[in-house]
Amino acid sequence: MKLRIKGNDIRYRLTKTDVEEFAAKGTVKEVINFAGQPLLYVLQETSDEKLSVLYKNNTITLFMPVDLKNEWTHSDKVGYRDTHGDLNLLIEKDFKCLDDVEEDQSDNYPNPLAKK
Repeated sequence: MKLRIKGNDIRYRLTKTDVEEFAAKGTVKEVINFAGQPLLYVLQETSDEKLSVLYKNNTITLFMPVDLKNEWTHSDKVGYRDTHGDLNLLIEKDFKCLDDVEEDQSDNYPNPLAKK
């Protein structure tokens, strides 16, 4: 799972394995050693009706409604977008890049633009 932050935009991008884990367990998480402190980012299913986010104890938790999770993890739908206060939230499947990159992309989804 990747975390991208730009301004007030928070984007979680999940590989195939991440999506499978989220479907099975209702949660997926990553941790990074950020300046000597752990920064944890989590995608968690919730019974709430819309996407939301919480930052507490060096953890960013993005909550996805269980109905959206079930639809998203079992379909070709790319992602979901919503707002939470001033934050723009996006959860999406991670596609393979069209450019050559050194990052391992073997677990990413095929890029639909690659066919063109």
